[in-house]
Amino acid sequence: MPVSGLTPRSVAIVDDDPAIRLALTRLVGSLGYAPMPFETGGHLLAALGAVEPGCVVTDLQMPGLSGLDLLRQLRLHRPRLRVILVTAYPSDANRRRALACGAFAYLAKPFEAEELERCLARVFDTP
Repeated sequence: MPVSGLTPRSVAIVDDDPAIRLALTRLVGSLGYAPMPFETGGHLLAALGAVEPGCVVTDLQMPGLSGLDLLRQLRLHRPRLRVILVTAYPSDANRRRALACGAFAYLAKPFEAEELERCLARVFDTP
């Protein structure tokens, strides 16, 4: 059963940078998904239960709870939730760690809108 059958086509966006969070929120909305912006991974974790996103797009490097830490927590509480990690500091080591921890995708900033669009389409169309 596709993820879209389990949860709405909503995308939680986690980024500590307000400008990036707003840009991602607008982009996700323009692609036809319902964006749910969060300043920190802790805010998203606290909201789970009240909100059930179909996917999470999170920055890798954030103060406090990093994107990898958030991914690990989500694996414990929502193992089927798809997580896309984005970073302005891409490296092969970070990519390997992200994918080993269960990331659905890993995108280097800046990325083209079409790249995120393809990832989200795969998230919601993949069983």
